[in-house]
Amino acid sequence: MGLKLFADHCVPSTVITSLNDAGHEVLKLREHIPQDAPDQVVIAKAQELSAILISLNGDFIDIVTYPPGNYNGIIALQIRNHPRSINAIMNRLTVYLSSQPDMAHYQGKLFLVEPHRIRIRA
Repeated sequence: MGLKLFADHCVPSTVITSLNDAGHEVLKLREHIPQDAPDQVVIAKAQELSAILISLNGDFIDIVTYPPGNYNGIIALQIRNHPRSINAIMNRLTVYLSSQPDMAHYQGKLFLVEPHRIRIRA
């Protein structure tokens, strides 16, 4: 079994499909809370579900507001208005997730996923 991820409302369906195809359990925000829920509710729901939050929302990379050490893990996809980069980002992310299949690895960390690298902040 793969990792348990909680996809924010901004995560495209292609990303969710790619993660599901890679064997991960992806819980969709809209199936658990209203799509317009504030960020604090979103991350609290990810915690409640014991899932890693995956988002395109730049607010979650603010380590002062969302200190990584307080969460099960945050994966921030760095699309930056370049939707063509999604394929490269997903290739990098799925390879990384398969090489690190233990939920404990993500605990307390922020993963900034870009087409050419993954930066990790703890």
